[in-house]
Parts: sequence; C-alpha cells; structure tokens
Amino acid sequence: MSKQCAVTGKNSKVAGRYSNRTRATEFNPCGKVRRKANLQKKRIFVPELNKTLTLTLSTKAIRTINKNGAYKTLKKAGII
Repeated sequence: MSKQCAVTGKNSKVAGRYSNRTRATEFNPCGKVRRKANLQKKRIFVPELNKTLTLTLSTKAIRTINKNGAYKTLKKAGII
C-alpha cells in the first residue's frame, strides 16, 4: 500500500512538537516528529466504467468523492 493519497497527493511530513513549557521559556527541547496523513484503503465502484477500483485515499479525498462523484473526481486527478 502506498503512503500517498491517489487523489490529493497528501503524504507524511516532518513537523515540530509543541510543549506547554514553550509558553514560559524560549527554549523548546521537544525536537521534530513525523506527522502521517490519515490514509484509508477504499474500494470504489465507478458506474460509468462498470469497474471497482481499490485506492489509498485521504479522508478529505473520500469526502470529495462523496460530494462530486467518483468518475468526475478520479478523472480530474488523472487516475482514470
């Protein structure tokens, strides 16, 4: 399974941790942490093609497919 959304292209990124101690001082000893995107493996039926596709999608992409339709969204993303 790929670690990138097929529609939006979201993947993991490196970000800084936040400490409540930072409010009191200018020193932040927390360091960096990898933030992972919320990716789900989904089977999507596309009625126009009469096919079922298995894709790794972010939750935002799943909402976009629910709103705009599978065929339109996947065609715009270049998957179909």
